[in-house]
Amino acid sequence: MEEKTYDWVSLHQHTGYSLLDSSAKIPELISKAKELGMKSIAITDHGVMYGCVDFYKEAKEQGIKPIIGCEVYVAGKSMHIKQNDKENENYHLVLLVKNETGYKNLMKIVSKASVEGFYYKPRTDHDYLKKHSEGLISLSACLGGEIQSYILKGNLSKAKEIALLYKDIFKDGFYLELQYHGMEEQEKVNEELIKMSKELDIPLVATNDVHYIKKKIIKLMMFCCASRQEKL
Repeated sequence: MEEKTYDWVSLHQHTGYSLLDSSAKIPELISKAKELGMKSIAITDHGVMYGCVDFYKEAKEQGIKPIIGCEVYVAGKSMHIKQNDKENENYHLVLLVKNETGYKNLMKIVSKASVEGFYYKPRTDHDYLKKHSEGLISLSACLGGEIQSYILKGNLSKAKEIALLYKDIFKDGFYLELQYHGMEEQEKVNEELIKMSKELDIPLVATNDVHYIKKKIIKLMMFCCASRQEKL
């Protein structure tokens, strides 16, 4: 029987190492990707790379190409500022490894964020990303991304400014990330990102921002999210 293949690659994917934000166990995740006929899959946990070695080994064992990555937190101004500041809010950004240099740079970014940039979350910043961007691909992330946040605030000029900043940092390795989860805010953001892509000559990529494998555990995930946000 011919093995089923699927051109879709999940580039924004969380595992149980995204604490209280994902229930996906690595072996089950890889098995599901293989079942769907995917040739490759990424790991992009929040701010950490704890699961990358297990992910790599499991993917290789099951014949799936692993893509190592992380959804990092980026401070709006500087990771060294440790105080509440509207201009220094934390934003999400997906980083994916292209090669060995990129892997080393991602480890530096994530480690520095935890050791020197930690303030509620492990944070990096634009300056440090620029110094360690070689070998990395970047996606603009979810509604928590910097560009998306400014779109939702109605500040399109600032959103474009940040998009151009990331384009300068990552060159042709920066992508505006489209997602669709049935939310009105997401539709508004997608519309502006598509316009921005054409205007600024920045390519688009579609992702799902996956946090769980089976639909039946949605209630558990809602509980985890509420617990994380202290809404219980």
